[in-house]
Amino acid sequence: MTTGADAAARVLRGRTLSFTDDPRVVGPDRATCGHEDGAVVVGRRGRILWHGAFADLPRAHADAPCERHDGAVILPGLIDAHVHFPQHRMLAAPAHDLLEWLDRFAFPEEARYAAEDHAEAAAESFLDKLVRHGTTSALVFSTVHGNAADCLFRAAQRRGLCLLTGTTMMDRNAPDAVTLDAEASARESADLIASWHGVERLRYALTVRFAVTSSEAQLRLAGALLADHPGCLLHTHLSESAAEIDFVKQLYPWSKDYTDVYARFGLVSEGSVFAHGIHLSERECRALHDAGSMVVHCPTSNAFLGSGLFDIEHLYAAPRPVRVGVATDIGGGTSYSLLQTLAEAYKIARLKGRSFSAFDGFYLATLGNARGLRLDAEIGTLDAGRWADVVVLDPRATPVLAARQELSQSLEDMLFALMMLGDDRAVRAVYVRGRQVAGRTGRHSR
Repeated sequence: MTTGADAAARVLRGRTLSFTDDPRVVGPDRATCGHEDGAVVVGRRGRILWHGAFADLPRAHADAPCERHDGAVILPGLIDAHVHFPQHRMLAAPAHDLLEWLDRFAFPEEARYAAEDHAEAAAESFLDKLVRHGTTSALVFSTVHGNAADCLFRAAQRRGLCLLTGTTMMDRNAPDAVTLDAEASARESADLIASWHGVERLRYALTVRFAVTSSEAQLRLAGALLADHPGCLLHTHLSESAAEIDFVKQLYPWSKDYTDVYARFGLVSEGSVFAHGIHLSERECRALHDAGSMVVHCPTSNAFLGSGLFDIEHLYAAPRPVRVGVATDIGGGTSYSLLQTLAEAYKIARLKGRSFSAFDGFYLATLGNARGLRLDAEIGTLDAGRWADVVVLDPRATPVLAARQELSQSLEDMLFALMMLGDDRAVRAVYVRGRQVAGRTGRHSR
């Protein structure tokens, strides 16, 4: 048996599924790796030591405790590529459109995060919600208050989570309580980068709210920070609603389009993550492709706010495919569940006359998002060496799911039902760095 730090802490046994590539590009047979009776061996340091068929379990791990998740699916932990920490309690806040929604609900709520005690309590509540829904990693919007991002980093560190966030940069077109001048926000960002970027599983994301709320001076400083810290991500919004796009044209009359505003200041790069991207032109898609940036589909938010219908095939189109991710976008989004989010992505694809399979959805929520966040060497698959962030989904978790699964004839049928009908009740167990943090423990046996 293996000894020392590399010894197995536990074996998770059940049906396993992981991705090796994008099924929209290479097909599901070449993109998936899994076993009907599979095993994931978790090491004492929280890394995956081995994944394969249980019958092939190496003898070195034969004596490790085994947790059986019969009838369930063991997947990499789900990754949310765009979610708002300070909006964690304001789901289903009504408004005519995005800009009214920001003024009526989002900005007043975010102003509360100037108080550190409020930010500390909110961070715990927010992370609890993510984990209970099977999300083990996230790219997170915070507020302009440096203490709020600090609180979120500390809370994630205590839990051993993989989390990317940063203080939000806004210096105009918003209330004073949620703005900070360009120089001060740049200093705040630099201080937080020095304190948190690369600490354990934490990463810093330079966070520009969107072009509407940043001056050219602020965008220029953000670009300089990104150039000085290329390991950081750039996180912002792009092309979410028609009214927003018109506002950007008024503010930046010199620009070719919305994407060009960010490009002018060095913010369109391989590490840039743009939420929404509903109304992108061909020129913008080519620019995003050339840069290697990711556009994150936020289906429940887009539908709720009436922002538009994301066209996934437009983004994927050759010869200039754009990297695509998926996210809940709480609190414009209406569910913490990435399963529910994928269900809405399917519906929007159908409304656009496009295809969206269960394999497409689960790829985006795992390896696809990991690739876009430049974390695929650490998370997103069940490969040996990755962090043992794992979610166990129960395809019969509710009476409706159980009845539907009686009709399933394939793995894709089962995954499709989970995607369309599942929610937090389908999350049987969640592991972060190999330690169970939510759900119920599997049956202990071989």
